Parts: sequence; C-alpha cells; structure tokens
Amino acid sequence: MQSVGIYEAKTRFSALIELVEQGEEVRITRHGKEVVRMLPVRRRPVISDEQIARELGQMDALHASIQPAEPSMVEALRHTGRSAA
Repeated sequence: MQSVGIYEAKTRFSALIELVEQGEEVRITRHGKEVVRMLPVRRRPVISDEQIARELGQMDALHASIQPAEPSMVEALRHTGRSAA
C-alpha cells in the first residue's frame, strides 16, 4: 500500500495508476487524512459459469413446480377486499 498527498498524486498520476493495475493499493491524502483509495478492478467474474447454470436449473425447477391458478381463483382474489360501494 502506498500513501501520497494530493499534489504528489497529481504529478505522478500515471505512475500511480500503473501501480494500481499491478495490484497495489494507493491512498491519497489531504493534510494527512485519507480522502481517496484507489484499488485494482477485479478481473475475474464474481460468479462462475457453473454457479449460473446451477441457479438457472433451480429456477427452472421452481417454475415447473408452480401450478397456474384457475381463472375463478384469480377472479376471487381480484375482488377480495374490495367494497361493494
């Protein structure tokens, strides 16, 4: 981790970006207090293809287990709680 003041960060910005690209964390300070933290962007996906396939399979299984409502049930639910006024 490297810590630099704002003035130094302005003059060495490209070099600091290169450090971050190499995995280094850079903190920029103003009057000794941290105001910016530069971190490398994750290059790997957060979720793997296997996880995606498993989740989609579970969603398909859930959809297959849901029975469509009968039209009379839908109509009854639509009118539940409505006043006759």
